[in-house]
Amino acid sequence: MAERNGHDRDDDPPGTRQPGGTIIEVRDLAVGFGERLIMDGLDLDVRRGEILGVVGASGTGKSVLLRTIIGLIRQRRGQIRVFGHDMGTIGERRRRLIEQRWGILFQHGALFSSLTVKQNIQFPMREYLKLSEPLLDEMAMVKLHLVGLKPEAAERYPSELSGGMIKRAALARALALDPEIVFLDEPTSGLDPIGAADFDELIATLQKTLGLTVFMVTHDLDSLAGICDRIAALGDGKVLHEGTIDEMKQQRHPWLQAYFNGPRARASHVHTRSRGA
Repeated sequence: MAERNGHDRDDDPPGTRQPGGTIIEVRDLAVGFGERLIMDGLDLDVRRGEILGVVGASGTGKSVLLRTIIGLIRQRRGQIRVFGHDMGTIGERRRRLIEQRWGILFQHGALFSSLTVKQNIQFPMREYLKLSEPLLDEMAMVKLHLVGLKPEAAERYPSELSGGMIKRAALARALALDPEIVFLDEPTSGLDPIGAADFDELIATLQKTLGLTVFMVTHDLDSLAGICDRIAALGDGKVLHEGTIDEMKQQRHPWLQAYFNGPRARASHVHTRSRGA
């Protein structure tokens, strides 16, 4: 089938839609502000169908990497390929088609304050799709149900929502176009432990049921241990190491040792569980 919700899918290079293949490929990436390079020679692969957790000390460029991949920050050097396409050389039409195939949840939700929850969810649908008002309403309610929000939340404004509801509404908007990739920037930030655990469970459930690839910037050790298939740790402008939670705990790099084997890690679930345990 050539199109789904207006997405042009038959233009993918051969092999890019195979389960387990590389869906995002970053090579020799350099990104900086002024004279300071945040990343210099960074390489990273994101595999189709995985939840990848991206961690690192403050200032190592976790959110910068996410924003560079989606095109909000311009790179100085290197190549970013998504669905097999070089994002630095594709035309505007191709970029817009690819953008329809990912969804983004920013750290604080980034909902439009003047729009209701339903209108926020419909915003990308109106931008990219040509749908009737009844169908827009129906699709928005489906997305609300997916993220566990009650129908009455549809007519509320962001200022009327709790922190957890804002996260779920923003996630519903990220899912508006039935994306294949979801980018999450600190999705459990600001949530209490119970709310964070519930949100982790929601992400894992959606990833399995919808077949999503999830690129998740996080500092939450429980999220890393509970739902991530692999972890990429950033430092010194590069990826220090990537692997499973158990592989991370074995690394000798000082920051990795402090992060994955330090007091906070011992107090979390890092040493008592891993995904699928």
